[in-house]
Order: sequence, then structure tokens, then C-alpha cells
Amino acid sequence: MAFQRRQTKANFKNFFKVIKKPSNKVVGPTGSVGVKKKPRRGIYLLPNAFTTAALFCGFYAIVMGMDGHFDKATTAIFIAMVLDSLDGRVARLTNTQSEFGAQYDSLSDMVSFGAAPALVAYEWGLRGLGQWGWLAAFVYCACAALRLARFNTNIAVVDKRYFQGIPSPAAAGLVAGFIWAVTDFKLDATNLRWIIWTITLIAGFTMVSNVPFYSFKEINLKKSVPFAVPLVLVLAYVLIVSFPSIVLFSVFVLYCISGYAIFLWRWRKGRPVSIVQTKVEDHEHDHEHESDHD
Repeated sequence: MAFQRRQTKANFKNFFKVIKKPSNKVVGPTGSVGVKKKPRRGIYLLPNAFTTAALFCGFYAIVMGMDGHFDKATTAIFIAMVLDSLDGRVARLTNTQSEFGAQYDSLSDMVSFGAAPALVAYEWGLRGLGQWGWLAAFVYCACAALRLARFNTNIAVVDKRYFQGIPSPAAAGLVAGFIWAVTDFKLDATNLRWIIWTITLIAGFTMVSNVPFYSFKEINLKKSVPFAVPLVLVLAYVLIVSFPSIVLFSVFVLYCISGYAIFLWRWRKGRPVSIVQTKVEDHEHDHEHESDHD
């Protein structure tokens, strides 16, 4: 009977035993112990303010396009590009990244670089093509949505040096840049409807393609550069201020061509044209081989 009482008492204590919380400590490859950071779940004002401003520019571009002010509409799209490039950098600098901010940024991109360029292009020249016109605008808008969804799902497996397909801001730059240049030089849009139709489709399909586009994420801004680089930047600033529509449209055309050039170069070298990673070590081996050749 004494044995049964001790066993019952032990079971009674185990019933009310407090379960310990899982430890948030992680052990590194060298044996060092660190604290695992929990994902931030909150809404931060500063980076989301830039995202909201970019969203406003996209909405403003749609309104101006519907009113026939295509110069203001295309300018707003380019301003949205600048704001979109700042919100992520601001979030990283201030350590205010959040899942809400990432999703909000994607929705803002869909409006500013998906719906806005498609609707502006439709009001500018695609409307006169009837069914072919609005179909091209829809294809672009749908491809922008698909590209953003694929980017969010493949962000952990894509080579960080490249984008899989042309980014939506660059695709919007192709469409809006052409309209801005034609409007700036006061050319007749009636004779250029099929050109904007072709550009809209090329930009849309390139977004959902596997063509690799350089992401410029490996550029180290803290590294010293030759004296000629600031002079080139000054020349670029002068050209952009003097001929903004032509220069910006030319930049995005060259960027689009560069992606297909990289695609053909990788194909001729026998390298995989898809930049989705299958092994973590692949790029380390590539760097080792390149250093050996150097």
C-alpha cells in the first residue's frame, strides 16, 4: 500500500508539472551559442509610409491616365519606382522589417507597376485597337500579378544575383517610358498603337519568363571607386535632367536586352538558364572555379 501511495503522489505531481518553453538559443557551426531572432509581426510607420506614397503614385497615375494627362501619369509611375526602391532599404537600415510590410509592398507594386501601366497604356493607345487592345492590357496586368506571386514564393530558392524574369518596375518603365517619350515629343499616338501593343506584351511575358536579369545586389556602395565614376554619374544626371523621357526609356530598353543577352550567354556556355537554386554549394563552386581561372 505504501508503494501505491508513493506512485500515486508521483503521478499527481507529474500531472501539474509545468512544461518548459522551447529554448530560443541556437548553436552555430563553430560551437558559438546565439539567440534565434523571432520574426517581427507588427506595423512600422517609416517604411510603410514610403510604400503608401508609392501606392498613391500608382493610383494617381491611373487617375491622370483616365483624364488624358499622360505626362503626369507616366511621371507618377517613375516616382513610384524611386519610392519602391527606398522602402526596403529604409526598413533594413532601421531594422523595421515585418511580414506586413513585405505583403503591403507587393500589393503596392501590383497597383503601381501592374494595373497603372496597363490602364495608362490602354487609355493612351490600346483603346483604339478594340478587343486586341484591352487583351494586351489584361495580359500585362495578369503577368505582373503572376510575377509578384512567383517572386514571393521563390524568394528563398532564387539566386540573389539575378531576378527571375524582368522586375515589375522595369517592365512598367518600358511601357510608361515609351508613352512618356512619345508624349514629350508630341508625336501622334494613332500611328504608334501597334508599337505600344507590342511593348506591352513583351514587357508582360518577360516578367513571367525565366530570363535572368542582374539584380545589382552585389554592388558594394561602401567600396572605394575610381575618380572617373563620379564624373560618369554627373554626366548621367545631366542627361536625365535634360532628356528624362528618352534617357529613362533607353535605360530600361537596354536593361531588357541585357537579360536576354545573359540568357543566351548562359545557354551557349552550357550553364542552366534557370536561376532557381537546387544546391547551396553550386555558387560556391562557381566562385572557386572562377578564382582558379583568374
